[in-house]
Amino acid sequence: MNLEGIIAIAGKPGLYKIVSRSMKGLLVESLIDGKRIPALATHKISALEDISMYTYEEDVPLKEIFPKIYEVQGGKKVENPKASNEELEGLFEKVLPDFDRERVYASDLKKLFAWYNLLHENDYFEEVSAPTEDAEIIEESDDTEDKK
Repeated sequence: MNLEGIIAIAGKPGLYKIVSRSMKGLLVESLIDGKRIPALATHKISALEDISMYTYEEDVPLKEIFPKIYEVQGGKKVENPKASNEELEGLFEKVLPDFDRERVYASDLKKLFAWYNLLHENDYFEEVSAPTEDAEIIEESDDTEDKK
């Protein structure tokens, strides 16, 4: 899953896609409503590709977690990303069984599932299933070349 160019801005709702860069900051587009706003150097900006979740072993990046949520949800959105803490922990345990319960808070899970739903609404998960079809085509072409 490619999360390049997708950011979160502290104090602002949702996720943003980087449209362009300038000397003073970034021009970003909201994934919620499509509005473009400047993200200045004074804003606290986090790139989704740099964010990971704590586990007891090693941290797991979001680019590996989102496809797992997609798989657990059967390709559907999370019904209630603001459910009770116990429900969210139960769902996340199916996705990442060894997550660190002391360092991953319920607020982190609410944000994670809300972000997942935003990415799902904006069709970022169509990429997850596409490579398998391409891989089959490549394998078939390799077989035909061997026969020549």
